[in-house]
Amino acid sequence: MIPGRNFPPRRQNRRENVNESIRAREVRAVFPDGTAEVMPTAAALRKAQELGLDLVVVSPTAVPPVAKAIDFGHYQYELKKKQHDAKKKQHVVQVKELKFRPNTDDHDYDFKKNHAIRFLQEGNRVKAVVQFRGREIAHTDLGKKLLTRFAEDLSTHGIVEGTPRMEGRNAHILISPAKAKESKKETTSAPPPE
Repeated sequence: MIPGRNFPPRRQNRRENVNESIRAREVRAVFPDGTAEVMPTAAALRKAQELGLDLVVVSPTAVPPVAKAIDFGHYQYELKKKQHDAKKKQHVVQVKELKFRPNTDDHDYDFKKNHAIRFLQEGNRVKAVVQFRGREIAHTDLGKKLLTRFAEDLSTHGIVEGTPRMEGRNAHILISPAKAKESKKETTSAPPPE
């Protein structure tokens, strides 16, 4: 320990559910040759060590817990690989926000509309917000008209969730990608197999 530092000593990393750490009295042991049998943990551990392998609990919630005789390092590698592949395949849907003012020019409107189309094609949701500053709050009808026009222009690319709503000094509307909603409808409205 370094003088002047009051760090607690490091605890050794103890592997849970591996070899001697297994707390269950008996396990359903699965061996590389395909045999599976319920046996006391100590006997299963002895048999795994004779084969030069580790005994790893792969299903701790089962009764009795399922333990495999495998190489623990290889098992950890396979787990990390599966997690990495699952993470790579998932798509997180984000809400992209576009801000307008009640007197937004046509060019700016078209520019932001094209951004919204791109966001929807990528599978993200779009939130269009009209901000009212100062005396503009007296003309909320202009903001709502702008949002309904925006929703109509994007109706081919996305599905509008509700009508324009006011929240404080902002009016907003949400638009979801069309393909996500269509795939849900297809799965729910498919006729039952005969």
